[in-house]
Amino acid sequence: MTAATSAPTSGNPVIGSATGTPIVPRRKYRSGGDRAFAAVSHVVLILWGLAVVLPLLWTVISSFKTSQEILNEPLSLPEVWQFDNFVRAWNDAGIGRYFLNTVIVVGGALVLVMLLGAMCAYVLARFDFPGRRIIYYALIAGLTFPLFLAVVPLFFVIQNLGLQNTYMGLILTYVGFALPFTVFFLYAFFRQLPEEIAEAAAIDGAGDFRTFFQIMVPMAGPGLMSVTIFNFLGLWNQFLLPVVLNTDESKFVLAQGLNNMQAQQGYATDWGGMFASVTITIVPVLIVYIIFQRQLQGGMGPSTDK
Repeated sequence: MTAATSAPTSGNPVIGSATGTPIVPRRKYRSGGDRAFAAVSHVVLILWGLAVVLPLLWTVISSFKTSQEILNEPLSLPEVWQFDNFVRAWNDAGIGRYFLNTVIVVGGALVLVMLLGAMCAYVLARFDFPGRRIIYYALIAGLTFPLFLAVVPLFFVIQNLGLQNTYMGLILTYVGFALPFTVFFLYAFFRQLPEEIAEAAAIDGAGDFRTFFQIMVPMAGPGLMSVTIFNFLGLWNQFLLPVVLNTDESKFVLAQGLNNMQAQQGYATDWGGMFASVTITIVPVLIVYIIFQRQLQGGMGPSTDK
């Protein structure tokens, strides 16, 4: 015999089908302190968002102005949108060449650091061998080493290897400084993957490489995507390393190119072209974040080491 369940009506409690006791919906009560904290946090976040968005918006709008409009009316919209600023920045200022150099260096570094970092994190997380913890903590210690202290010895190392003013020298340097963060980030993802899946793959005859590339890497996809985006943002905006290791103007990256363009122009600065160059520099970063923001937010799941 089935107990009847009354339909919920406004203002009336719902009668449970099993016990017949009324089920009163819970009401959420917020204290005055909670409401004050929420209000303050929202105000702070709004101010922080404005501090980030407004300079970016001003830079993009200024890239369509003439130099005279930028100096005389910096906060107004352009009377005529100057798309020629981007053509002039790309061709005359050499931003196109700097952009291509940056794509080569950052692209090569990303492929290497993700391949080596994922393999290193997987081995440290899934295999037990003498010195495993020492290697892991040594890599983590690399995160605490100041970059400014490493540039001088790094310069002589790259020079002695004959890699100064080369793409490979910059790529290997980028990989070395992005590897500790990559291993640290992916270590937790590989630690949380079920051991039963790797054991089932071994029973089916899969070796370590096949298990890693065909099973573990797809399962750690959100973490790989997140750390790839983080590495891309950091390497794309890198300035100190290329300035120290690369003095050949034909291989300048975007950060060096912008700095060099401003130094060459001196007092006769083409402000419209300058802002257009900055806009060209930041647009790829915005596009990557907009496209992959869901993967970036979804890849922050694993938190602690086991």
